[in-house]
Amino acid sequence: MTEDRRPGVAFLGFALATGLLIAVVAALAGDVVAGWHAGEYAYAFIGVTFGAIIGGSLCRLARPPWRSLGSGLLLGGVLGFAALVAAGVVLYIGLRQWSS
Repeated sequence: MTEDRRPGVAFLGFALATGLLIAVVAALAGDVVAGWHAGEYAYAFIGVTFGAIIGGSLCRLARPPWRSLGSGLLLGGVLGFAALVAAGVVLYIGLRQWSS
């Protein structure tokens, strides 16, 4: 196994993706962007999530240290996707309980 592993670079990729996701949520909580409603913030969150997944996948195809950065980006993107699924499930359960 001759692949150059760099855990610091992988952590940097994860921190980048997670930091962007947290920044979008913090912007929603503080209503930072004038004129934006919850839908625009949701689109931004989805964009960051899929951007991290696609960017991480593309970085995984490159040479090290980009490969490690891609692993971190993928992990952060998967975390964002899991948050989207969890929010969808909570919304679904809430609407089902409310209508009955």
